[in-house]
Amino acid sequence: MKRSLAIVIGLMLCFSGSVALADCGKVTIGEMNWGSAQVIANVEKFVLEVGYGCQVELIQTSTVPAMTSMVEKGEPDIASEIWVNSVKEVFNKGVEDGRVVSAGNVLSDGGVESWWIPKYFSDANPNIKTIQDVIANAKMFQDPEDPSKGRFYSCPSGWACKIINNNLFRAYGMEASFNNFDPGSAEGLAASIAKAYERKEPWFGYYWAPTAVLGKYPMVEVKLGEFNAEGHPCNTKENCDNPHAGRYPPSAVLAATTKKFMDSHKAEFEFLQKISIPNDVMNAVLAWGEENQAEGNEMAGYFIQTYGDLWVSWLPDDVATKVKAALQ
Repeated sequence: MKRSLAIVIGLMLCFSGSVALADCGKVTIGEMNWGSAQVIANVEKFVLEVGYGCQVELIQTSTVPAMTSMVEKGEPDIASEIWVNSVKEVFNKGVEDGRVVSAGNVLSDGGVESWWIPKYFSDANPNIKTIQDVIANAKMFQDPEDPSKGRFYSCPSGWACKIINNNLFRAYGMEASFNNFDPGSAEGLAASIAKAYERKEPWFGYYWAPTAVLGKYPMVEVKLGEFNAEGHPCNTKENCDNPHAGRYPPSAVLAATTKKFMDSHKAEFEFLQKISIPNDVMNAVLAWGEENQAEGNEMAGYFIQTYGDLWVSWLPDDVATKVKAALQ
């Protein structure tokens, strides 16, 4: 039933432009090519159309092209999910030049990269909380190919996080007690978590949020050392001679608009400023999408259907009333 209703709402999101009013005008949203961004872009589209009378066009893009185009060409009007660490130089220049503005943190927890253990394992072993606890209990994470050591599931070769994990591995002196395992691919890394969950076995490794995987398989973050802005840059280098034993930097995930849009659409900009989704909510939406092979608009429909108290809090009463009426 939930899938059927979400699909109906998702279809409404696709065609809601036909009922848009004329007072807002045409608005373009850059729809990034990953799940959470697709959810946010489609939710924005629906609310802007039925709540504010905009005629919204979704433009398929990704982070760097979207931000570069906003700075250089003034379009699209909105980028619904920008991981600022990935485009910091371009974004900061756009802000300094008065071409783009931040509309706030669309993911209230930010993007999270970290090392994790399964929740069922954490519940059964509440004494294992920090990286030092994990190292002291390496035998619990036994490597099936080398039982003398534990196994740490890292990123696949070629990913930036592989280099960071290698340096953290050295910074914590883990070589004596753990093997630094390359899962080969994103699918291999996800499959290792699924297998551990199926068998309720120990697992220790890297992952990021928000993702469908962490929505489907709850994990608990292992406490690493504090992030250090001076020490971390070395961790990103292949040949770091002095790796820093600190966690990944927090990644701000913002909605951004052109300055022109902010100035000409004050009410709509206020709505964008209030969008704030916790990672556990987005993880759950993405997990539902994966289980149901749902498109971005259908996942947005599921979000609207399931988390009404959240999105209503972003809207003035009169706009919320219009959106609710459109769903009936």
